[in-house]
Amino acid sequence: MNTTIKIIVTTIIFIVTNVIGAQNFQGIATYKSKRQMNIQMGDSSQANSEMHSRMMEMLKKQFEKTYILTFNKEESVFKEEESLEAPQPQGVVMVMVDMGGSDIFYKNTKEERYTNQNETFGKVFLIKDKLEKQDWKLGSETKNIGDYTCYKATMTRERPVMQEGFEERNEEENKEPEMEEYTITAWYTPQIPVSNGPRSYYGLPGLILEVNDGSETMICSKIVLNPKDQVEISEPTKGKEVTQEKFNKIMEKKQKEMRERYERDDHDGEGISITIKG
Repeated sequence: MNTTIKIIVTTIIFIVTNVIGAQNFQGIATYKSKRQMNIQMGDSSQANSEMHSRMMEMLKKQFEKTYILTFNKEESVFKEEESLEAPQPQGVVMVMVDMGGSDIFYKNTKEERYTNQNETFGKVFLIKDKLEKQDWKLGSETKNIGDYTCYKATMTRERPVMQEGFEERNEEENKEPEMEEYTITAWYTPQIPVSNGPRSYYGLPGLILEVNDGSETMICSKIVLNPKDQVEISEPTKGKEVTQEKFNKIMEKKQKEMRERYERDDHDGEGISITIKG
């Protein structure tokens, strides 16, 4: 009963605040992200080597990113804050493809659609599609993030199980991928009356200040509400226009080409494999 009452009260606070809020309500939220990684060396004796330690430190910095979300009542733009690229250890050349992010992610929650401008493999794509419905389960647990009281919400989804090696993936590529269930946990605050959040997340009675999908955590570190300078939220227009399904197929093809290129190379077992979860 207490859980139900808290959820009702939270929703009422959001609705009331949303109604009485100014029509031009807007803000800027800064998020920090961290991602879990699994690094395997070709030679197990290298696991505790100095090179391994340097690579771990480099990758840690590589995936500790900062993002900016600019938002109003109905629209938002989410993009990575520009920063200098972390130097690579001497003698090590690494090529990484992170499929989890986006260059510019525009959402329109009123029209339930998004536009994702994404540059990958040297090409710019403009992915346009409908926002996927997010079936959040509201909980009664609370915690403070900065000056804001946040409520917990969870959502369950499925994703393909990641294979450990190129050879194993190659054997399974003609089969339906094995799926695993995972839980997304979000913390939102009704004190900021926008149904929005980082990247593609939305649909809660308040701004999402923290979200974790089991492999990546994004947490808000700074919020500026109704800044003096007007916030500009522009939908991206550059790139080849595709749907999300079409883009996924293009990426699958490119990844297959990368695997085939890797298998053609002469490897002596001393290589480094990097698995990015999520």
